[in-house]
Amino acid sequence: MNFLRACFQPRANRHVHTGSDASGRQDGLLWYKDTGQHFNGEFSMAVVQANNLLEDQSQVESGCLGLNDSGPYGTFVGIYDGHGGPETSRFINDNLFQHLKRCTSDQQTMSVEVIRKAFQATEEGFLSIVTRRWPTQPQIAAVGSCCLVGVICSGTLYVANLGDSRAVLGRLVKATGEILAIQLSAEHNASIESVRQEMHSLHPDDSQIVVLKHNVWRVKGIIQITRSIGDVYLKKSEFNREPLYAKFRLREPFQRPILSADPAILVHPVQPQDQFIIFASDGLWEHLSNQEAVDIVQNHPRNGIAKRLVKTALQEAAKKREMRYSDLKKIDRGVRRHFHDDISVVVIFLDSDFASRASSGKVPNVSVKGGGISLPRNTLAPT
Repeated sequence: MNFLRACFQPRANRHVHTGSDASGRQDGLLWYKDTGQHFNGEFSMAVVQANNLLEDQSQVESGCLGLNDSGPYGTFVGIYDGHGGPETSRFINDNLFQHLKRCTSDQQTMSVEVIRKAFQATEEGFLSIVTRRWPTQPQIAAVGSCCLVGVICSGTLYVANLGDSRAVLGRLVKATGEILAIQLSAEHNASIESVRQEMHSLHPDDSQIVVLKHNVWRVKGIIQITRSIGDVYLKKSEFNREPLYAKFRLREPFQRPILSADPAILVHPVQPQDQFIIFASDGLWEHLSNQEAVDIVQNHPRNGIAKRLVKTALQEAAKKREMRYSDLKKIDRGVRRHFHDDISVVVIFLDSDFASRASSGKVPNVSVKGGGISLPRNTLAPT
């Protein structure tokens, strides 16, 4: 129970950074770490807050991916885009990597199975929190999070995803010298026709499994994503009843889970032409295309590149509302959500000489968690 308790009784400063390469800076609602070294090269990281409570969480962990420094070694990236409150994304940020390390040590290797087990353990851990808090705080059953993970280990990149955050690879096309954007993550959003077809095939007896509501496709007319951690009210019918708010309750009890916590996992052997990977919550992709984001990374210095991506997205958000970026920056959290979402970005560079540097033992362990305004204890965001 200790690791569960730690999630909901956070330290006085929830964003104390640990590790040898963990300093970040705060500029209003923008937190950023311009550059750092990971096991496979350099990285850059940035977060901008829009919600009253930051619902995005993110982390970079590099070094030993198992317990007790037993190996294997590599880099872990997590982007956790919460909804309904910050509880689930915070819980993932505190627990998923620890589960991965334990599962990796159990199997003595990194694999798709290890990643899937770590996701499953995280989902089960959050379910136990909901079960315990349901009698006094039932709205926690309607809190959930997307979950995007990247693991680079032994020359292989694993990308696991629930929801609609996105990982995009920048790959050099040798013939032309261009950098091509390649999306690595499969998204689970009802706006995508193939996702709606999947939902219909999984729920053939429910013609209303996805509904077009206010010109937006939603599962049961409520939520856009079809896979997540949390959202227990759409996975176990015993949590879909009073005293949960009426807007989350379905008219009829359901027999099987409506949402899934089973991640889509891609395995990609890293190639010499693979230059970098952009991991970001959907707040970035609402304003930038895959290729636009890749072009920005390619055409600007590495130092501060994640912050540059976030600022470019904010400039686009301001332009859509016919306002100046300087005026958007003056809008406080909470109200800011009417203009853009929380945005988390991690850019991981894949340096061609990383293998020799890593094998020489010159790369330190790194643990960095994306920052934000200090969060109150045990606070459910208003829904």
